[in-house]
Amino acid sequence: MQRTLQGHYVSVSTVGEEAQAFVPAPLPPNPPIAWTPALRNKFDEALLMLGRLDSVSVLLPDTSLLLYMYIRKEAVLSSMIEGTQSSLSDLLLFELDETPGVPLNDVQEVSNYVAAFHHGLKRLSDGFPISLRLIKEVHGLLLAKGRGQDQAPGDFRRSQNWIGGTSPQNAAFVPPPPELILDCMGKLELFLHDQPESTPVLLKAALAHVQFETIHPFLDGNGRLGRLLITLLLCSQKVLREPMLYLSLYFKTHRQRYYELLNIVRVKGDWEAWLDFFADAVIVTAKQAVETAQNLLDLSHADGVKIKSLGRVSASVLQVHRALMERPIATSKGLVEKIGLTPATVNKSLRHLEQLGIVDEMTAQKRNRLFQYRAYVAVINQGTERMS
Repeated sequence: MQRTLQGHYVSVSTVGEEAQAFVPAPLPPNPPIAWTPALRNKFDEALLMLGRLDSVSVLLPDTSLLLYMYIRKEAVLSSMIEGTQSSLSDLLLFELDETPGVPLNDVQEVSNYVAAFHHGLKRLSDGFPISLRLIKEVHGLLLAKGRGQDQAPGDFRRSQNWIGGTSPQNAAFVPPPPELILDCMGKLELFLHDQPESTPVLLKAALAHVQFETIHPFLDGNGRLGRLLITLLLCSQKVLREPMLYLSLYFKTHRQRYYELLNIVRVKGDWEAWLDFFADAVIVTAKQAVETAQNLLDLSHADGVKIKSLGRVSASVLQVHRALMERPIATSKGLVEKIGLTPATVNKSLRHLEQLGIVDEMTAQKRNRLFQYRAYVAVINQGTERMS
């Protein structure tokens, strides 16, 4: 459905140039969303897939084994959209104080994302609502170290920004001027709290994501925070018990269409086209997450059978195997500290895992050797190949 312009333009002057900045109208859209049978069916399917994904988190013997890697995968993918070249393996090496194969600033950005996400989840679990305060806190951690630390972490911007182009005049999009940010974000906060009307959570997440990206309230990190906000919203309203839905892979794969639709919403008010795309993203991503969880469980079971064939030593080898399921790149020293077994027992267990073809040594060092659960990393890694 095409509406009129979803906001209004104001004249701004920045870097010596005049430009037209776009100020979005508050949510929800007016007139309301036109729910065709096809769009309604697609949203119903998306909710069904979210329910299936949520049930997987209940059936898993230990959800934390998956979540550790899932959150890091999302951090890598969301940062890739912004141009970083860190892989999942690079991040895991960085967290072990090893040298990754890409610039440290790239990996630091991804590491910041993990810290920001964990903080948001912790605040929600403590009963704190999604609010401007929480959004600022999460942003503060997102840009705490590395390239973004001079971009006012945790504070709404006080200067004009623009997206694309070399100046405001040839930019693809110019967000609201800084003096209107607080008003725009305040109205978005009201919408998140079901004012002026209650909005179903999946629809709320879809609409709020566009609004946040349009306001672009920070100097940097808006894209990553806008994507992170989707999962935080779904968790805050108990649609997902665990943060297992990450849309960055879908947005990365279809990024040209993604950016086109954001602009189509602003200029033509075609929210329905965006909602159709968003529902597809949820359906595809949730299915992939269910398949990944099943593949990892199958791999764990198959490798567990191999380990049990070792007989008497299998108990200690299984402990090392379980630790590698949570952190599939690890040092022998780190495994000793995590599991509490002696260095000799851990090293013998690692040798058994190597002989079974489950683990590979990544270094040739005699001390503090580095090991990788290669098949496990390969399953998680799907979609995180570096972008050219």
